[in-house]
Amino acid sequence: MSKMKLMSAAVITAGFALASQAALAYNAGDVFVRGGVAQTDTGSGNGNVGGDSLSVDEARGFTFGAGYLFTDKVGVELNSSEKFEHDFTTDSGASGSVDRLPVNLLVNYYPMGGLDSRVQPYAGVGLNYTHFSNEPSGMSIDHSYGAIGQVGIDLAVTDNIMLNGYASYADVSADINAAGVSGEVDMEPVTVGGGITYRF
Repeated sequence: MSKMKLMSAAVITAGFALASQAALAYNAGDVFVRGGVAQTDTGSGNGNVGGDSLSVDEARGFTFGAGYLFTDKVGVELNSSEKFEHDFTTDSGASGSVDRLPVNLLVNYYPMGGLDSRVQPYAGVGLNYTHFSNEPSGMSIDHSYGAIGQVGIDLAVTDNIMLNGYASYADVSADINAAGVSGEVDMEPVTVGGGITYRF
């Protein structure tokens, strides 16, 4: 093979490599969906019922979300999960379980957006809405609005498929009524998850 053909082949190969790398960058107009599994830890001191301390256990479940980038570095994300089923106990020995459904709307910042990198970290802040359901008979828990923050990273496997990992912190506080006795559930769930991001 002549030197000219070798040089042409090298240039073409390099061109494809650069094009492939450029496609890995997050860019304005990108749309993505995410799915995975997360573990959420509610911490300690989770409120009270009639002055009786409440303890809420951790839970695990499937998560999902979608997002859009307005610019190379700034985008919006809406995410949620299946209902997390939390067991709970009180100091007096009462116990049960309750389902918690979080819905989060966040604005994310991508410091490597627009740059040719397989690694795309991000950080976001926004609003958390939490809906409680399937409380024990005689108990009701109001919904909650609060702040949420997250950090995460996407690792590109192909132009469209990325491995995703993240951690988030939310402020969840809601009133409880149990057989006429009032109280409050006060959780600060830290959620750690991982899965797949698919970019269109």
